[in-house]
Amino acid sequence: MIDELLPASVVAVEVHGDDGSEPAPLYPQEAAVVARAVDKRRREFALVRACARRAMDKLGVPAQAVLPGERGAPGWPAGLVGSMTHCEGYGAAALVREADLVSLGIDAEPHEPLPPGVLEAVALPEEQARLRQLAARHPGVHWERLLFSAKESVYKAWFPLTGKWLDFSEADIEITVGPEGTGHGRFHARLLVPGPVVGGRRLGAFDGRWTVQRGLAATAVTVPHA
Repeated sequence: MIDELLPASVVAVEVHGDDGSEPAPLYPQEAAVVARAVDKRRREFALVRACARRAMDKLGVPAQAVLPGERGAPGWPAGLVGSMTHCEGYGAAALVREADLVSLGIDAEPHEPLPPGVLEAVALPEEQARLRQLAARHPGVHWERLLFSAKESVYKAWFPLTGKWLDFSEADIEITVGPEGTGHGRFHARLLVPGPVVGGRRLGAFDGRWTVQRGLAATAVTVPHA
């Protein structure tokens, strides 16, 4: 699913469902991070790292620990950039060589309405107006959940390039429906604060793709070299 949203240079590994079996083994330093976490958190933590190590293997990179750094951003092996996501019953990791992309971000959410009050907290008035228009034309998609996912992907691509927080209100996202139907499309995220400098050029926006399938809303952002 996630791989449909990414260029061919990116290796994506995903897992649907949790059969209740023993979670994938962690490196000692990873296990220490979640030693006091609840079982659900430990399982999700292990699941996405198992996906990440499978992606490393496909790229010919030896498996190694993936430790959370500042603001929880995963630390990747030298020469790689990547992103991870997990939600109920799903986990994924996407990795790519630095020579192919500057940054990327992926996110998956359950395809269901946001809890009351969340949309108003994360969406600009202009975004809310566009969501109402989308909902009127395509009522089968929970557009507010898709917008939330897109904002998460934008942040995950932003943070490795800047080392700074990006508030929900600091990116104005416009979602469009693709010609293949209402379950797929693209989005454009206009940055409302100075963007990162890539190849000597300051970026003013990120672009991404989205899909809704298998009970999930998934998004991905890729940042190419200038």
